[in-house]
Amino acid sequence: MDKNEILNSDYDVRVSVAENPSTPVDVLTELAKDSDWEVRAKVAENTNTPADVLMKLAESGNSVVRKNAAGNPNTPAGVLRELAKDRDWRVRMSVAHNPATSIDVLIKLSKDEDDRVVSRMVGK
Repeated sequence: MDKNEILNSDYDVRVSVAENPSTPVDVLTELAKDSDWEVRAKVAENTNTPADVLMKLAESGNSVVRKNAAGNPNTPAGVLRELAKDRDWRVRMSVAHNPATSIDVLIKLSKDEDDRVVSRMVGK
């Protein structure tokens, strides 16, 4: 399948391609604009997704998309710093569990108001 066929495929195909770590960057970049939040969430989770695309996905109005971007080790440090302040505890928890999160952000998250965020830091 070429890129246009993928982008015009049904939901199941787009989700499968979005979560595949071998998907080319140009296809992931286009799928990051998909109308379906679940497709965008899979792109945000994909370790092949480039940092600039993750930056845009981190601004999503959908908390699952933000949560997946927060957990992606390729998400830039400044974006993780902002996501650590997210109103949704699941997003903050993903930042706390991300191996790329800086120590200063982890220190702030260790004082998070939600115990679920703090508990995710065990072993850090």
